[in-house]
Amino acid sequence: MKVTVVGDVLLDVDINGTASRLSPDAPVPVVDVGDVRRRAGGAGLVATLLSQDGNHVTLVTAVADDDGASHLRRALSGITVLAGEPLAPTPTKTRVRIGSHPMVRFDEGCAPAPTPACTPEMVAAIASAGAIVVADYGRGITANPDIRAALSEAARRVPVVWDPHPSGSSPVPGVAVVTPNLSEAMAVAKAAGLDASGAGPMEAGRHLQEHWRSEAVLVTRGEEGAVLLRAAADAVEIPAPKTSVTDPCGAGDRLAGSLAVHLGRGLALPVAAARAVEDASAFLGAGGAAALVAAVGDAPAAVRKRPSGDGERAVVELKGLGLPSGHAMGLEPDGIQLAASVRRSGGTVVATGGCFDLLHAGHARTLAAARSMGDCLVVCLNSDESVRRLKGLHRPIVSQEDRAELLLALSCVDAVVIFGEDTPEACLDLLRPHIWVKGGDYEPEDLPEARLVAGWGGRCVTVPFHPARSTSGLAAALAKVG
Repeated sequence: MKVTVVGDVLLDVDINGTASRLSPDAPVPVVDVGDVRRRAGGAGLVATLLSQDGNHVTLVTAVADDDGASHLRRALSGITVLAGEPLAPTPTKTRVRIGSHPMVRFDEGCAPAPTPACTPEMVAAIASAGAIVVADYGRGITANPDIRAALSEAARRVPVVWDPHPSGSSPVPGVAVVTPNLSEAMAVAKAAGLDASGAGPMEAGRHLQEHWRSEAVLVTRGEEGAVLLRAAADAVEIPAPKTSVTDPCGAGDRLAGSLAVHLGRGLALPVAAARAVEDASAFLGAGGAAALVAAVGDAPAAVRKRPSGDGERAVVELKGLGLPSGHAMGLEPDGIQLAASVRRSGGTVVATGGCFDLLHAGHARTLAAARSMGDCLVVCLNSDESVRRLKGLHRPIVSQEDRAELLLALSCVDAVVIFGEDTPEACLDLLRPHIWVKGGDYEPEDLPEARLVAGWGGRCVTVPFHPARSTSGLAAALAKVG
C-alpha cells in the first residue's frame, strides 16, 4: 500500500550494558557498555515499521543538517524522505539500559522549534497517498499551513490517522481517527472545557471527537486496550491481548501506522481498530522499538557469521525460546529483524511453517526448495503446546527447543520463530514474507493463509509432497521398534 507519513523525526539512541559495581566517586552504578544502537524515532519509527511491513512509504518531515541527521538518514535508508528546510537541531533521546531495564534518558535538542518549510513535493506526496499517518511530536511540521491544507483535502478522500502530541497542533477537521493515549486525552479534553471530575476515557473521547471534528477518537489505555468513540454510535471497548512488556516505547507508533493501513485496505473502523491494538501488543511482545535494527546494513544483535561451502551465511542464534507468560506467541525478534533487514535491502523474504517434530528427507527437500526462492528463509515453528492441541497429548516427540536447534543446523534455514497459536497467521502478519511456502499437492490459492499473505502483496507457493516420508510414519515405525 502507498502510505504517506507526516510528522516529526527524532533520533533514538539505546546504550545497552551491564552493571555489577558502584562508582568509587559516587553511589551510582557503573555501566559497562555492550552496544549502542541508533534508530529513527517519532514519525521516522512509524515510517520504518510500515516499510518493514512491505508498504511503499513516503515520509514528509523536516531534517536538520547535523551529526544526528546523518544517523537518521542512514536509519531511514530505503524510505523516500521529503524534507523542508532544516530549522532546528535534530532532537535526540538517549536511553541507557541495564539488561532490559531502562535506567535514565537524556534529551538533546528538544526545545520548541520553529515551523519547518514545505515543498511542492511534500504536498504532492500527501495528495497521492492511499492512507496517511500523522505522527505529531510537537516539532512544528503539522503547524505548517500548506501541510494542514493538504491534509484537510486528503481527509476527504483517504483515511487519515492522527497521533497527537501535547505540545503539537490540533488535528485538522475530518480525519478518520485521532489516537491519543489516556493521559493525553484527559489533559486536552480538560483544556478544551471538559469537566474532568468523574470523567473517564469515554467522556474525554466523546468531548474530543466533537472538539476536533474528527470522524472518531481512539483512546489507548496500555494493557487495558482502547476505547473507540464515534458520533451517534455506542462506545466500543477493545481489549488488548495479554503481553509481556519490558518497554512500551513505540506502541503508539505501531498502533497508528497499522490502523491507517487496515483502514486503507477497506476494513471497517471497529475491526481495523481491534487489529491495530493486536498489532501493537504483538510489537511490544516481540521486544518493541528497542528490538529494531539500528540502520540498514547493521546486522541484528544476535546474528553471527559462520563459513559455509559457498561463502558466509547469516545464522540467527537460538536464544530464550520459552513462551512469555500469558502470551500466545514466543516470537523471536531476531527472526523478525532478519526479515525486516532483508526486505529493506531489496531482498526476498521466504517463510514456511509446521511442527517439524521428527525431521526427515521430506522436510529437508521442502526447506531447501523454499530457501532457493529468496534471500532468507524463516521457519514458523509450532510450540509444544500448539503441537499437543493439533496432534494429541503424545506429541511432540521432540521439544520446541530441540526442534528449533535442529532446523537452524540446516544450511537452508536462516531463522526460526516459535508461535503458540494453532495457525501461523499472527506470526506471518509480523514477518510479512514475500513468499509463503507449504508442502502439499493442493493449489496455492486454497491455502488458509492465502488471503492474508495477498494482503501485503505476497504470494503462496506449494512444493511437492513426499507421501512416503512423514513424521507420523516415522513415529509409528519407532513405536513398533520400541
